[in-house]
Amino acid sequence: MADQAGDPLFQSQDPIFDRKELLHVGHVPDEDRIVGRDDEIESVAAEIGAITRGDPPNNVMIYGKTGTGKSLISRHVATRARNAAQGNGIDCGVLYVDCSEANTETRTTRQLALSLKDGTDYRENIPVRGVGTMEYYQHIWAILEDCFDAVVVILDEIDKLDNSNILMQLSRAREARKTDAYIGVIGISNKVKYRETLDERIDSSFGHRELFFHPYDASQLREIMRNREDAFQPDVLADGTIELCAALAAKKHGDARKAIEILKEAGELARRTGSEIVSEDHIKQAQEVAEINRIEELTSGATVHAKLALYALASHIITGERETYKTREIYERYVGICDLVATDPITENGLYRQLKEQAFLGVIESEKTGGGRSQGSYLLHRLVTDPKHIVKAVRRDASLEELPTYDRLAETGPATGGHDTDLSSFD
Repeated sequence: MADQAGDPLFQSQDPIFDRKELLHVGHVPDEDRIVGRDDEIESVAAEIGAITRGDPPNNVMIYGKTGTGKSLISRHVATRARNAAQGNGIDCGVLYVDCSEANTETRTTRQLALSLKDGTDYRENIPVRGVGTMEYYQHIWAILEDCFDAVVVILDEIDKLDNSNILMQLSRAREARKTDAYIGVIGISNKVKYRETLDERIDSSFGHRELFFHPYDASQLREIMRNREDAFQPDVLADGTIELCAALAAKKHGDARKAIEILKEAGELARRTGSEIVSEDHIKQAQEVAEINRIEELTSGATVHAKLALYALASHIITGERETYKTREIYERYVGICDLVATDPITENGLYRQLKEQAFLGVIESEKTGGGRSQGSYLLHRLVTDPKHIVKAVRRDASLEELPTYDRLAETGPATGGHDTDLSSFD
């Protein structure tokens, strides 16, 4: 193959980025780059730390919005625990599974078995297809028995699994004499109600502690961004870009992952346009792209009814003259939208629970207010993003792509005759 080093088509140096890997989502930074999570690090370490002394660790569930450091801190602490254990003569491993991709028990156990085999002398063949879940479990127990004293298993986005049986299998493996190795499980979820979905036997067997990670504030995001400055070439970032990026992320969601994505996208925009610097304009454009991606990511795993509830609120804001709406108003609009997509509506209480979940994820904000003696107290809901982002994200669901676009909703103008805008014109 010809030497490409001198080919003018490929620049020898990236004009914008120097260490682009620092801006990748899966990158686990060095300890001195981790900001504002000292308490969380200590809390996770307290749960799994016993493994470094040859004792059984606790299982733990970590909840929080996206970009609050759940995955980062879990992997950071687990890696440090493994290193400390190995320093004490304990054969310890760390396994990470993204359950949004390995979303069945078979896929998860296959990934665990293959990951465990890496770096060991285990000689049995592990098929990648054509075998059942139990065969993968047998490989897991055999490798643990032969090669490990302990492992920490991180199940990221655990709520995406089609069932939670793996939690019982892992937590009871030693008790059931499948292996003598200690297994500590760290489950990670954006859904604070995940525990309520667990079978009672599994919940009892898992016996986990729960930790909650809160969003980063503006000063923490600023420091996180500054710790990524060396991802860029010297003097590429214009004055104020770091501060603007942190301020936009803090105002919207406190999501460090998205803040880093904004910075990365801004650099890509600068490079594509031939700019020598990353300016505040690049940051603003990148924020728009990142916000749409964030909403699409959050709604991708939501139920159809959650998506329709968000669409109902967004359509109210687009066609109405207010930014906030009552649960009852959203429900009435939602029922009409269900007719459009031939879906049976859930109850108003069910819709309220869907809205509550979206408030936890940071897609909407809900505020309790009083309407006087005649109305009592009620909730007002508002979007924390542009309603057109919601409409676009919801319509990405193939079953909902017939819903009116933002432009079509906007054409109707403010609703008349109260809040029950007639949606029949969109059939």
